[in-house]
Amino acid sequence: MENIDWIISILQSTIRMSVPLILTALAGLFAERSGVVDIGLEGKLLAAAFAGASGAAVTGNATLGVVAAIVASLLFSGVHGYASISQRGNQIVSGTAINFIAAGATVIIGNAWFNMAGRTPSLPADAKLNPITLPFADALRDVPVIGQIYSQLLSGHFLLTYFAYAMIPISWWILYRTRFGLRLRAVGENPGAVDTAGISVVRMRYMAVLLGGVMAGLAGAFLSMAVSAGFTKGMSAGKGFIALAALVFANWRPKNILFTCLLFGLLDSLSIAMQGKTVPLVGSIPVQLWQALPYILTVVLLAGFIGKATPPRASGNPYVKER
Repeated sequence: MENIDWIISILQSTIRMSVPLILTALAGLFAERSGVVDIGLEGKLLAAAFAGASGAAVTGNATLGVVAAIVASLLFSGVHGYASISQRGNQIVSGTAINFIAAGATVIIGNAWFNMAGRTPSLPADAKLNPITLPFADALRDVPVIGQIYSQLLSGHFLLTYFAYAMIPISWWILYRTRFGLRLRAVGENPGAVDTAGISVVRMRYMAVLLGGVMAGLAGAFLSMAVSAGFTKGMSAGKGFIALAALVFANWRPKNILFTCLLFGLLDSLSIAMQGKTVPLVGSIPVQLWQALPYILTVVLLAGFIGKATPPRASGNPYVKER
């Protein structure tokens, strides 16, 4: 029974840890499918986390906090879109600049507003995102295995958790079963042909980047208003970059994003659960190694141990309209 409880606890933590990765990876998916490389996901995630916690702390309202997180992420998305789409600037440089600006601005603004060394005040219960209990979860809690899975593993998550997992099939449907998705993928593969057909490449790319901004905003709100009860300096902890690695590992496909982010979430959960414990035939493993596992896997994946990943052909290339 203890083993079952431990496994369910790990899986529940895995689901929770994978949510910001899924939302952020989907943000990158829409942008890169349109041909825009979004290195600035880390910065958007951090800015959204700060804005969400700040908005919730000031207003005492969780909904307004989520709205603030989305708005902050959309502002950075708009800047990235203007620099890389309208001005045809270097997309890597633009995204990197967003990461640096977000890292510095959240600390400076946080100090100016709250005078708490870059943190926001702890959020009260009404200003946080609270878990949802599914129907009959309490009644089935004592039923062995099945009841435990339903009441502890499937129930008790945040609304954004269920939304993130629902967005996997929804994103697949949008990309592969709608006119918008067909045009979006075409823009990322051959923008010249799309432009010839009378479809605005600039408009499609802006829509994709801004849609990604909404996703990154929700991911940031989840970090500071669900997982934590406020913002702390650098709380994104590289999750934007891990989401980018997951996107490449998933070969820019929604279904693969789910499994990749679950893998990263599992490693994150194990890094917490295995601290201070021993592994058979190995012994005690340093806490730092467990904590480094997600980042080690990221480096391994980006080093090319994932097989051939084929990005959209026009990815990273500004579109210049032929005259």
